[in-house]
Amino acid sequence: MNADPLNRITARPDVFGGKPIIRDMRVSVELILSLLTQGVTPDDIIDDYPDLELDDIRACTAYAHAVIAGD
Repeated sequence: MNADPLNRITARPDVFGGKPIIRDMRVSVELILSLLTQGVTPDDIIDDYPDLELDDIRACTAYAHAVIAGD
């Protein structure tokens, strides 16, 4: 895994209104976190979004932790 998983998360004002997304792929962190909360497994998410990698999903959870912790 990348030394800093948050490097996989980007936010651009011209994409999804500036919401955090994964590697400029137009897949939002919010979507991935919502799917995980609903009990969808990382493997199932990757099946539905084959361009994603497990490290992308880990980066989403790291991002959520950083936002909650205020980092």
